[in-house]
Amino acid sequence: MNRYPLWKNLSILLVLIVGLLYTLPNFFGEVPAVQVSSSRATVKIDAAVETRVLDALNQAGIKNTGSLRDETSLRVRFSDTDTQLKARDLIEHTLNPDPKDTSYVVALNLLSASPRWMTSINALPMYLGLDLRGGVHFLLQVDMNGALTKRLDATSADLRTLLREKDIRQGGIRRDGITLTIRFADAAARQKARYAISDNHPDLTLSERSEGNDQLLIASLSPTEQKRIQDEAIKQNITTLHNRVNELGVAEPVIQQQGADRIVVELPGVQDVGKAKDLIGRTATLEVRLVQEGADLSDPSLSGAESFPEIRDGVSYPVFVKKQVVLTGDRFVGAGASFDSNQNPAVSVQLDAAGGRIMRQVTRENIKKRMAILLFEKGKGEAISVATIQSEFGNRFEITGQFSTEETNRLGILIRSGSLAAPMDIIEERTIGPSLGADNIKKGYESTLWGFVAIAVFMCFYYMLFGLISTLALGANLLLLVALLSMLQATLTLPGIAAIALALGMAIDSNVLINERIREELRNGASPQAAINAGYERAFGTILDSNVTTLIAGLALWIFGSGPVRGFATVHVLGILTSMFSAVFVSRMITNFVYGRRRKLDKLAIGQIWKAGA
Repeated sequence: MNRYPLWKNLSILLVLIVGLLYTLPNFFGEVPAVQVSSSRATVKIDAAVETRVLDALNQAGIKNTGSLRDETSLRVRFSDTDTQLKARDLIEHTLNPDPKDTSYVVALNLLSASPRWMTSINALPMYLGLDLRGGVHFLLQVDMNGALTKRLDATSADLRTLLREKDIRQGGIRRDGITLTIRFADAAARQKARYAISDNHPDLTLSERSEGNDQLLIASLSPTEQKRIQDEAIKQNITTLHNRVNELGVAEPVIQQQGADRIVVELPGVQDVGKAKDLIGRTATLEVRLVQEGADLSDPSLSGAESFPEIRDGVSYPVFVKKQVVLTGDRFVGAGASFDSNQNPAVSVQLDAAGGRIMRQVTRENIKKRMAILLFEKGKGEAISVATIQSEFGNRFEITGQFSTEETNRLGILIRSGSLAAPMDIIEERTIGPSLGADNIKKGYESTLWGFVAIAVFMCFYYMLFGLISTLALGANLLLLVALLSMLQATLTLPGIAAIALALGMAIDSNVLINERIREELRNGASPQAAINAGYERAFGTILDSNVTTLIAGLALWIFGSGPVRGFATVHVLGILTSMFSAVFVSRMITNFVYGRRRKLDKLAIGQIWKAGA
């Protein structure tokens, strides 16, 4: 009656062992580390960089406790902060011999001190939020007018091309603030231009004005289009910031919109604030230019060209391109890895309508000539692709060559990302020291500990042995909750600690229902073994109902909340799931172990059983 089959006992034990295994990394703490990542999109972190760094450390006599390399970064661990600082300076000098032309970001960081065998099975500690770990908080102001003027500058070039194609003579296009002024010699040309612009640019609002003998056509973006551009600027800036923050190796950064034109950036655990500010403020743009054939290698400017490096297999080759810009990064809608008609790796590129018109005209006139895509970061340009124009194409085309699949993926990312849609300024900066975060952790830990102790004392006093069983089940619940947070790599904040404390109280409530149901069965004259079985079976429905209703509230908080509210809801929802498992299955397994094998059982150690009229 009160025995689980062997497979069920083993399954519960396996869950508890896995929970213990994934909880342990949280108790090893962290060690100082130096992280190396690329500051230029065309520079990769590969095995050669790792060898170069480790050799430099060995030659300088600086000992490390291990290194970890992934696709985006290299992290080297050290035993103390003094060694960490020395290593940072050495690695910086080794990888960036010219401080004015840096290819790598060398930043201070913290890594888990858990053994390598735990790391190999992805047993990692949970992330800590800004209020627990310390770090830096930035509030960025997005220049919305900058986004609009950037769009109008691109539109003015489109209008010049359009009027030239329609053979409409104009006396100049000038941007005044967030409007474009187009001059015409007569009203007939202005009217013809108005029809052409209305057909091809429905997002522009047009008005007419005279100025002396000139007929002016004033073009401005419609309110709907302005709103769309501003919303897209915020979204693109947030995406670009995510890509840049990844270079710092920040665990679970918070990057989100605040109000109409501001972005909040929180970087837990960042020690080098200067590096973070430099990375966030970096600008990057794309340009498409034609290659200058037959440029003078000694002085390319004599041929009207500029020289930019192209990195192939770690070797830099000069590429000479014309100064005239064919397209900028604003015209790229998307780019990604694909395969050409011969099933060779290629990069599929899509431009917007205006970019497609420009590309069609340029490629028509330059077949069999070469075209380069340039990426500019920190004022320095680099050719990320140089290809021969095989035929005329418009807003969709493929870049082919001797690419591997990895190279086409990388090139697609380079084309898609990089530029900010609008300039940003840091208007608020706050740094939370690690000592304050440690104090928050200490207080949160103590509150959870003393809450657990108080519950355990009450349960053992009131329910005796069954109270001890409930306490063991509560400990299993806490173990599984921490393990789940670690496995999901969730971020723990102060509200999350509050949710853990709440989860303890809710978990013990299920055991109280079970214990009281067993007491009720005993009062009604049931045998001890029958009372245990009925107590667990009949309390399950009540436990399920109460937890499901609470789960619904927790899911609503998670879906509609953000920031600290969502952090609280995450722990709250996981706590409900683990509490049901521990209260129903873990406590039943322990109870079966204690009482299940006793054939003659006279009484249960479940405290005083009060009977009516006694």
